[in-house]
Amino acid sequence: MTMRMRVLCLAMACLLPMAGTGSAQKSGQGRREWRAATPAELAAVLPARAPVEKERIETEMRTATGVIDGRGKVVAAVVLITAGYAANGKYSHYLLVQSPVRIGANILLPKGNYAIGWTRATDGLAVHIYEAETGVERGTIIAHPLMQPLPIVSVKIWAPAEHSIIQIGRFALPYTMDE
Repeated sequence: MTMRMRVLCLAMACLLPMAGTGSAQKSGQGRREWRAATPAELAAVLPARAPVEKERIETEMRTATGVIDGRGKVVAAVVLITAGYAANGKYSHYLLVQSPVRIGANILLPKGNYAIGWTRATDGLAVHIYEAETGVERGTIIAHPLMQPLPIVSVKIWAPAEHSIIQIGRFALPYTMDE
């Protein structure tokens, strides 16, 4: 094989994968693929101190979780460190929504910031969702115990392709992206 043929083969090998991505991008336009956000992506959008009503409550960034789409829109959550604040146990998590989300069948959350709290219920957790800045309740939903074995975490937003749940401890809330 001549040097010219080797260079041509190498060039073809490099260009063929790129040719496939162009057509995949064209056919996938408008489709939104969600994946787990990286720690750097979460740190870029989640506040170190979350604005919740009249407070700026510290967040525990090592618990940050979320999903991101191909357009850079994020849905993320983080644990609030509420000791010493007026929250009095009303809030436990901060939720950032950059693309509309439907939790369960009835709670539609448009773009915005939300505070989440929970109380024990007979069949799981009664999860209360509030607008972070005003404290106005957006809805309450029961988070049921997980039926499948997943690691127990303080909070995790699973990518829709994996489980399509928001996990709090060993309890789960179903969600869908309401695009």
